[in-house]
This record gives sequence, structure tokens and C-alpha cells, in this order.
Amino acid sequence: MTNQHQFLIAGVIAGSLFITGCQDKSPTDTTAETAASSVAAAPPPTPADPALFLNQPLVSEIYTADPSAHVFNGKIYVYPSHDIESGITTDGEGDKFDMKDYRVLSMDSLGGPVTLHDEALKLADVPWASRQLWAPDAAEKDGKFFLYFPAKNKDGIFQIGAATSDSPTGPFKAEPEPIKGSFSVDPAVFKDDDGAYYMYFGGIWGGQLQRWATGSYVAEDKYPASNEPAYSPKIARMSDDLLQFAEPPKDVQIIDGGGVPLLGTDTNRRFFEAAWVHKFNGKYYLSYSTGDTHYIAYAIGETPYGPFTYKGIVLTPVMGWTSHHSIVKHNDKWYLFYHDTQLSGGQDHLRNVKATELIHNDDGSIQTVDAYLD
Repeated sequence: MTNQHQFLIAGVIAGSLFITGCQDKSPTDTTAETAASSVAAAPPPTPADPALFLNQPLVSEIYTADPSAHVFNGKIYVYPSHDIESGITTDGEGDKFDMKDYRVLSMDSLGGPVTLHDEALKLADVPWASRQLWAPDAAEKDGKFFLYFPAKNKDGIFQIGAATSDSPTGPFKAEPEPIKGSFSVDPAVFKDDDGAYYMYFGGIWGGQLQRWATGSYVAEDKYPASNEPAYSPKIARMSDDLLQFAEPPKDVQIIDGGGVPLLGTDTNRRFFEAAWVHKFNGKYYLSYSTGDTHYIAYAIGETPYGPFTYKGIVLTPVMGWTSHHSIVKHNDKWYLFYHDTQLSGGQDHLRNVKATELIHNDDGSIQTVDAYLD
């Protein structure tokens, strides 16, 4: 990476520390009424130079983020967040990230035309939710399609909902209540070779995972001491109808090469949010965002439950504070879907989805992707 690109990343990150959206730690009232009371007209964004980047946005008509990519019936479908200019200026638990609906992208192959589909689900049609439709995921079973999404309930606590459709692009009909026992954010559903489905989820800071340290919600942010293991993503096997958990959520342990759990202070390697699992040569690959250090890291395990041994970096820091991804195989090639803030010139809450080929080496390691051109 050139010095120009390093300075660009450093500038964007430095300018984002107090508006980190889903990563903001400021203790503030996050009700919709309070957030809406602090509204300002934003200047039109100035896109960054496209020549700086390895890849270009899949769509530019809207802002998209947090791409969950799947292949259904031979076609690629991407389920992103739909970023909007909310006008909210309060710092808090992701106040600026006040998304209202979901739109699905589809393509026959990467590099070909991308279709931006009509609204798949909107906040007003989720009976239990109050605000903030954050990073979603999707699954398919027996010709039925499922959309999973986090949102704050009427008490301002994140839970995870499910919605169903006969089409991969929706519209989806939300269940009247969130998934029992769900909490936090970033659901990602993995289907194993034996037909079992598992949901991974969780995110600290704005994602509220740190408020569940006791096993129940406490409206206080508690983080591990310097000698304590980092918070773990959660896993739960799904029920046969894919609408509930079939078991209580469990911790997904991430360890170093010596078998020791990663510490909460190991910010370059520990889990922050955005868990994703794919399977390669019989091994389970857990990839995730390190949050405030801006890496997509990965670890490898022998079962869906782990433990997962840290192995390295999938994606180096992108333009913008947040980093969120997915990994999918299509036509015998693997692809990494991710986002940055090229279209908005570095505004953290206005992101755009991109994709690039992902290479597994012969030893099973992953070649690190740099989203910038040298």
C-alpha cells in the first residue's frame, strides 16, 4: 500500500472516531425521538477518486453496506444494509445508522450486470421493531427464503428477527415477534453439509453484546479486563422451520496457536462484530471484523462450534471506519464481498458494496486482500 493510501485511511479513521455509528461508545439516549431531535442538512458527498481502489461499487443508485452474499439456484444474491442520510448528528449507539428498509442485489456472475430489486422489507412492517435495521443475512430451505435482521425493539434493545418469502428478492413478511433468546446484531446463517443450519451473531459497542455478559441484558457497558478473554460471537443451531433457535446460544471461542483464548485487549485479532462462516476442504472458516482496528480476520476450526484458531487477515482496512463482509463460492471460484465509503468520500454511514475474488492457498490459508491499488 502506498503512503498516499495509508494517509487516506488514517485521515478517514481519525475523522470518524466520534461518529463511528454502530461502534460508538458514548453513553447517550438512543430513542428515536431523541435521535430525531438532532437533525442537520448534510452537504452533498464528494466521491473519492475511483482510481485508488481495487474494485468499484456494485451499485451507485443507493448506498449499501454489510453485504451478505449467497448463491441460490446458480445466481448470486446480495443482502446488504441500505444506508441513508438520516440527518441525525447525535453521537451514541449508532444513531446515524438509522436504516429503514432492505433492498436485494442480484447478478448472474460477478462482473456482469447487477440488478437492484425493489424494497424487500421495511421497518414499518416489523411489528416488534422500533428502529435501526442493521446488517442482515438470508437463507433458503425447500424453496422458501428467509431474511434475518437485527433491529432495536420498543425498549431500545437489539434483537434478531426473521421474515419469509417465496422469492429470494422478497417482499419478505416479518414474523410478529423476534427470535426467542436472540440479542445483539449481525446474524449470519451457515448451512452445513448435513443440512443443519446455524446462526452466528453478536457485536460489541453499539451492537450491545457487552451488555449481555451476565446472561441477561444490563443497561451498562462492561468490557473484559486486560487479562480476560475477549467477548465471543454466539452460535445457535436453527429449528427445522428456520424461525427459532433449537438450542440456547453458545460462545464461539477464538484461540491463538497455543490454544489460549484471545484477550479483549488483543484488538488486532479479537472479535468485534460481523461473524461469517464458510467451509473449505472440510474445515470451518470463521471470519469477522476486529472493529476499531479495522481488519477482517479469520480463524479455522473442526466443527461449526469451534474452537477456531486464529490464522490471519482476510481484508486490510478499507476507506471508512466500519468493515463488514461475506465469503461465497460461485462457479468454482470464491469471492469476498465487502464495503467501503468511496461513493460518499469517507462518510462512515454512507457506504457502498464491492466484491473481489478470494484465493485459498494450497495449505488452506487465505491470501490477504488489499482494497486499494498500489
